Amino acid sequence: MQLALNPAIAAAYRKFSQKARVLTEKWGEENLYCLACPSDNLSPTRKGAKVIDFTCPECDEQYQLKSKIHPFGDCVVDSAYRPKINAISEGTIPNFIFLQYNPTLWIVQNLFLVPKHFISKSIIQKRKPLRKTARRAGWVGSNILLGNLPVDARISIVENGLEIPKALVRDSWNRFLFLREQSIYSRGWTADVLACVRRLDKETFTLADIYVFEDRLARLHPMNKNIRPKIRQQLQVLRDNGIVEFRGKGIYRVI
Repeated sequence: MQLALNPAIAAAYRKFSQKARVLTEKWGEENLYCLACPSDNLSPTRKGAKVIDFTCPECDEQYQLKSKIHPFGDCVVDSAYRPKINAISEGTIPNFIFLQYNPTLWIVQNLFLVPKHFISKSIIQKRKPLRKTARRAGWVGSNILLGNLPVDARISIVENGLEIPKALVRDSWNRFLFLREQSIYSRGWTADVLACVRRLDKETFTLADIYVFEDRLARLHPMNKNIRPKIRQQLQVLRDNGIVEFRGKGIYRVI
């Protein structure tokens, strides 16, 4: 993977935002690869296509690229809210690639991917409608709440200017493919409970430890009135897929 961007290809553009878009999209076309299969390249979608920036020519896995100068925080401003919620419900949401670059050296600093099987309604925040005086009055955008995701959902590809070996990247992808076997509703619950497990930052934890997050999970899933049974159910899912180990008497160990 070549981490340097090529400013020469955007020399004709005056606005920085235009230069950045052209440079990062071209970089992605030349350097990104598929995590879902052995393909070492992705194909750019047609100009003007919404939501999808790249598609794997081998397995048709879809990706959307987001880039910025500064590191991505817990909240990322994104596109229209309702189409994104519909895409999650319909199972058509793409994988999201987050690229952070140095605008002086024009080099990729950090690159990570969030697989679509980790993207649920609980990490999409509805923004306020634009004011009546705005050009697109009433338009409602969204935020992606990266901070609500378990750390497992961020698959590093480049970290602090260093490329992660492809084999390790694809291993991280494969470890949670079991989520795709679940309903969209269930995978959101699994990811949210896993995020709580990760927040504990313990190798061994108890049900009582996880029940501390009961109110948080109730806010994320307001239609569910049986939070504790749902927590236990999702811990079983994580156990069955080798993420945690049940030690008996309400005790679990992170694998």
